Amino acid sequence: SPTLSPTLSPTLSPTLSPTLSPTMARRRRENKIFNDPVHGHIELPGLCVEMMDTPEFQRLRQLKQTGGVYHVFPGASHNRFEHSLGVCHLAGVFIENLMRAQPELSDTVTPADLLCVQVAGLLHDIGHGPYSHLFDARFMVHFAEEGKKPFCHEWASIRMIDHMFERNSLSEAFAAHGLEDGHLHVIQQLILGAEDEAPPFFPWTDPPPEKKWLYQIVANKANGIDVDKFDYFQRDCRALGVSKGFDALRLMRFARVEAVEGPGGGAERAICFHHKEATPTLTPTLTLTLARALTPPNPNP
Repeated sequence: SPTLSPTLSPTLSPTLSPTLSPTMARRRRENKIFNDPVHGHIELPGLCVEMMDTPEFQRLRQLKQTGGVYHVFPGASHNRFEHSLGVCHLAGVFIENLMRAQPELSDTVTPADLLCVQVAGLLHDIGHGPYSHLFDARFMVHFAEEGKKPFCHEWASIRMIDHMFERNSLSEAFAAHGLEDGHLHVIQQLILGAEDEAPPFFPWTDPPPEKKWLYQIVANKANGIDVDKFDYFQRDCRALGVSKGFDALRLMRFARVEAVEGPGGGAERAICFHHKEATPTLTPTLTLTLARALTPPNPNP
């Protein structure tokens, strides 16, 4: 026939079912490539792509990365959405560099562990509210109970992840990509970074000493140097028109996992950075930390 029929073949169903068949396994999503203005073409795991398609993650498109700063710097219009993609990408790059330099790490770290770190990078900011950190520091503090730690977006992220996992039936997606439901708890711990950062409602489980270095990639509570900062230093500086003072890829290339003395005196593995890279890396970190410390609280928030 020289023309295409506007109707479906009689052998095909005329409608699409909004739900999966009980006998049909969830289709495994393929990796997807994104053109990021900061990191170029980046490839994210299929599971991350599936989680990006949830309403909970899509809301990050509406949250300005720099909060109220956008009202001063008109170029700072970027959102938490693209920052989260960047952190996910850098988490994968960091792990790949470490594994390539130290093949022995594969003796204790599984592909599931590596995927969990990338998912943690993707979801680390999913609990942010309007105007990002401004929501925590200037709004939610008024609702804090006396003697208790006020609201923070990391705690909200833990609850949001539980909600999106259940609401979007992500258990099937986890299984399709080689993860179990229990890996969700690992992802949440990777976002928190350390036990003292965990909310009262969250049961913390100590990771094996040989895997503790994985907890220093997305949220490094040992020294604050992690892929979250690597991305927003570059992304924010680009949007604000401010030159950045370090090369994150070079820093990650020279990092190594070494045995160090843990808080309890026992040996554990941690990410260590080359001493020649310390100054150009720590300078912007310390500058940001000092700027936050020296900024007086607003008496009229």
